[in-house]
Amino acid sequence: MAENFTYDKAYNAVDRDDFLSMIEVDRYADRCDAFDSIISSTVDHFWDPLDPRYIDYNVPFDLTQDTILPPQMVVELQCAVADKLDEGQKIRMVNQNARFMLSSILHGEQGALALSASLCQVMRDPGAQEYAANQAREEARHVTAFSKYIQTRWGTPLKVGNTLGGLLDDIVRSPIVYKKLIGMQMLVEGLAMGAFATLNMQSQDPLLRRMIQFVMSDEAFHHKFGKIWADKTIPQLTEQEHEEVEMWAAECFQTLLFNLVNAEQKQEIYHEFGLDWQWVRAAVLEAFTDSERRQSMTEGTNIFRVLIKTLLKAGIITERTRATYGAWVDMDELAREDDEVVGSDVAEQVIVELREINGTRKRVGRGLRV
Repeated sequence: MAENFTYDKAYNAVDRDDFLSMIEVDRYADRCDAFDSIISSTVDHFWDPLDPRYIDYNVPFDLTQDTILPPQMVVELQCAVADKLDEGQKIRMVNQNARFMLSSILHGEQGALALSASLCQVMRDPGAQEYAANQAREEARHVTAFSKYIQTRWGTPLKVGNTLGGLLDDIVRSPIVYKKLIGMQMLVEGLAMGAFATLNMQSQDPLLRRMIQFVMSDEAFHHKFGKIWADKTIPQLTEQEHEEVEMWAAECFQTLLFNLVNAEQKQEIYHEFGLDWQWVRAAVLEAFTDSERRQSMTEGTNIFRVLIKTLLKAGIITERTRATYGAWVDMDELAREDDEVVGSDVAEQVIVELREINGTRKRVGRGLRV
């Protein structure tokens, strides 16, 4: 499996159908310690999305009168689309955009769950496999939490957009480990951490903010798994291998940048307002130029800025693709910033609260029970 660019035994991988390699006698003791600290920290950020000690889904919110996001965050209300909507429809447009955003996050969490499970099939190192299993458990509770929140507020999620759905499908099914790790732990998780930080700061629904904070406490560790891979692998790549990794990441970035929140992806929303998605797209493009998009990326929690910083700090971006990202953000400014992923401060605060809640539960070995 040379295409996995395995330069550190922590990321040794076998074919997903090669189970016999997993039961070789010598393999069980061939464990590195690269992931021990994040594995042992799992208990510190345990939470149960269905336990009211953590989240109470009975917090009321009137979707007909209040908006989950500030209206200024919704591009459709900052252009000619707003002229076609009455006040009640504007509130619904904001909340349907929130529904789309949270549905996309839910689909991303399901992708992360499937990908983490798939890593358990191929990671030969027992520590890497244990970490992947832990992440799968955590992604499963995120799926539960977002499903429950969406059910509480809207009943059902919206369909995944073609862009996100296609990327998730590609990286989950890929037999190439670096695409799984960069695609999920850096690209998708990078987008998610930016989105979570924004929701935590901007959402007007206290229930959503609390749930997001718990999710962030997990995601900060998931990001570390990808960072460990980058630290151990990127410096060892040949020029040709680095170019392959770098160009694939840049291609994914551009696909997400231009299509993730494109009007075409939100046709399901516009249909109920009697709006043609192509007309909406034209109205948005007329109101928002590339210059304005670049300006929005100066915000620390902008999802694409967070994504670019993640790739830059991982050592993936070189002069080959620097201009691709530099067209949107100040790369020198990003380089001067510390390595901490956005939202890590929130995650640390939440872990303190989780320790207090979990302190009321009986501890059994490395786990917890009521």
